[in-house]
Amino acid sequence: MNPTTILYSARTILTMAVLAVGMASPSAAECPEGDVWVVSTRRLPSICGLPTHADFDVERRIAGRWERSDIAELIDDPSRPLVFFIHGNRYEPHDAKAQGVAVARRLEAHGSFAAPPRTVVFSWPSQQQGRLIASSRNNYRRSYADGHYLARLLGDVSPEQPVAIIGYSFGCTIAVGAIEDLVEAGGDPTPSVAPWVGRPGRTHLVLVAPAIRHDALAPRGPFAAAASGIDRLTLVINSSDLALKMFPHLDPHMGSDALGAVGMPRRWLPGSVEFAATDAADIIGRKHAFPLYLESTTLSRRIGAGAVAGLAAE
Repeated sequence: MNPTTILYSARTILTMAVLAVGMASPSAAECPEGDVWVVSTRRLPSICGLPTHADFDVERRIAGRWERSDIAELIDDPSRPLVFFIHGNRYEPHDAKAQGVAVARRLEAHGSFAAPPRTVVFSWPSQQQGRLIASSRNNYRRSYADGHYLARLLGDVSPEQPVAIIGYSFGCTIAVGAIEDLVEAGGDPTPSVAPWVGRPGRTHLVLVAPAIRHDALAPRGPFAAAASGIDRLTLVINSSDLALKMFPHLDPHMGSDALGAVGMPRRWLPGSVEFAATDAADIIGRKHAFPLYLESTTLSRRIGAGAVAGLAAE
């Protein structure tokens, strides 16, 4: 192996390691954590399409403890907004829970609600298995399967129930893929889910440092239909993120920049969709770590407002 190859390999490993970090939670905020749940797919197999049923593991946080629950209880009140947080790569179950609680605390600070939102941590099997680069590539592929699982969950939500989804890094593929599934399934002659386009409850999508191809929502992009299934898109990119710059190497055949590195134009979305974009490079720098976005007052407010402001009647 020549010196150039050695240098390239070392840089690749370093930047992929950065893509995999960011699990530690920020210090607890003084505000209450709200109503926090976990829906886990960690023991479910990989799939290639929208399932008719999924046996999720569901937990609810009560008085600081996690207790078993079920989907029926989670979605039993259509007046309660649901805010999903989808973590990124290399999260263990406890890491996902801790960051979900941190997100819920931030959301509590963004306005009053007639019915307080429920924060739902969508915990998917992104823990490292084997070598770092191979594991990251496998987890990226697995994120497509979990988009189908999230679609199944959302397909059981009442059309009147407001929904916000906050995706980080690989979690953005899950978020966009789920909405794509729902939009397409609603157009079938005998749909397995309620139509997602035009639903009475609003749908807000927040993508933070999205490790998804930059043309995902373009008119001819791989997730083009998802653009018609949302009412608001809040995009937080980081043009200095070293890990996102390595995104094309996750799939050499794809050769696409990451949306989180280069952003997207407003014209790719329907005119009815609210759109706001922010480049966090000056605040976050070259790091790839979700806690840094929560620790920033400016970015935390933008993420929280993008998710819950105007989501439901106050």
